[in-house]
Amino acid sequence: MHKLKAEKLREFVKMVMKRMGCDDEKAIAIADVLVEADMRGIHSHGVARLRRYVNHMKEGIIDPRAEPKVVFDTPITSLIDGNNGPGQYVSIFSMKRAIEKAKASGVGLVSVRNSNHFGIAGYYTEMAVKEGLVGITMTNSAPLAVHTFSKEAVLGTNPVSIGFPRKNAHPFLLDMALSAVPRGKLEVHARLEKEIPLGWAVDETGKGTKDPKKVLENLREKRGGGLLPLGGEGETFGGHKGYGLMVLVELFTAGLSLGSFSFETYSDKGRISHFFAVMDPRIFGIERNFVNHMEKLLKRLVESKKRMGAERIYLHGEKEYEMKEKAMKDGVELDDPTFDDLRKLSEEMELEFP
Repeated sequence: MHKLKAEKLREFVKMVMKRMGCDDEKAIAIADVLVEADMRGIHSHGVARLRRYVNHMKEGIIDPRAEPKVVFDTPITSLIDGNNGPGQYVSIFSMKRAIEKAKASGVGLVSVRNSNHFGIAGYYTEMAVKEGLVGITMTNSAPLAVHTFSKEAVLGTNPVSIGFPRKNAHPFLLDMALSAVPRGKLEVHARLEKEIPLGWAVDETGKGTKDPKKVLENLREKRGGGLLPLGGEGETFGGHKGYGLMVLVELFTAGLSLGSFSFETYSDKGRISHFFAVMDPRIFGIERNFVNHMEKLLKRLVESKKRMGAERIYLHGEKEYEMKEKAMKDGVELDDPTFDDLRKLSEEMELEFP
C-alpha cells in the first residue's frame, strides 16, 4: 500500500481533469468526490476510477465542458438535463438546488437525466445533512446486475444513500449499492488477483462464480452474467427484494426524468439518471425534538448486547468517518495497481505526480 496526502492527491486529480478540458469548478468537484471515497475506505469509487473518466472524455461519453440545464421547475421540484457533463458536477449542482428548495418550502425534489457516473452517493446526501436537513440520493448505472431468475444484466447496481443529521456526532449516513456488492469491489479483487465469494456474481450461464475477471470481461463484452442483487441468487435469501429495490431506483431516476434506464446507458453517451430529495424536519413540527428523539433509537442500537466475538456495534457511516479521520492524519491509502496507474497517467500527461 502507498500513502499520499489528501490535498496533494486532490490537486493531482484536479490537474488531470483540467488537462482533459474541465474548468476549475468541474475539476474540483470530480477531485473532491473521488478522493473523499478513498479517504473513507471506499476504494471501489476512488481515484482508481480516474483512468475511466479520462477514457470516457476522450471517447466523448463525458463532455468535460457541459453545463446542466433546468428543463422544468416549481417551488419544490426541478428536472435537470446534465447534457452528458461530469456526473459529480451535475450532481452537486442538482443537490444544491434541492437544498435551496427545502430551505424555502420544506421539501426539494430534483430528478436528473443525461448525466454520468457520480462517485459515492453519500457525498451528495451529506451536503443536505450538513445543513441540518434529511437527504436522499439515488442513481442508476450501467447494466451490471442480473435480476432474479435471469442470466442477463439489465439493471444497474442503483445505489441509494439516506442521511439524517445528529447533534455532536457523525450523521447517520446509509450509502449502499442494491447489488450484493458494487462493480468496483470486483475491480478491486481483480486488481489484487483475489477470488470473490460465491453469492456476489454469476457467469454467462447464470451460475455463481468466484472469478471477478471473468465477470468483468463478460460484462464488457455483453456475454451475459453480472452482479447479483441484495439477497443473492434466487428467492431463498431475498434476492427478489433486492431486485425490486433496483427497479424502484430506476423509476425514481430515469422514470421521473424521462431519462435512460440502465440497459439504455452507455450506447454512445453515459446518459445516467439521478434523483435527489431533501426534507426539512420542521415541516413535521418536530424541529426541537427530532434529533433527541432519533438518538433514543441509535443509542439503543449501539448499546444492545453484542454477539460473541464482536467488539463493537456500528451505525451506518461511522466506519467511513473514522477512516476519513485516520486518512486526514496519516494519508490516503492506495493499492499498488492504483498507485502505478496514477503514476503512468502523470507520465502520459506530463504532470508532476505527488
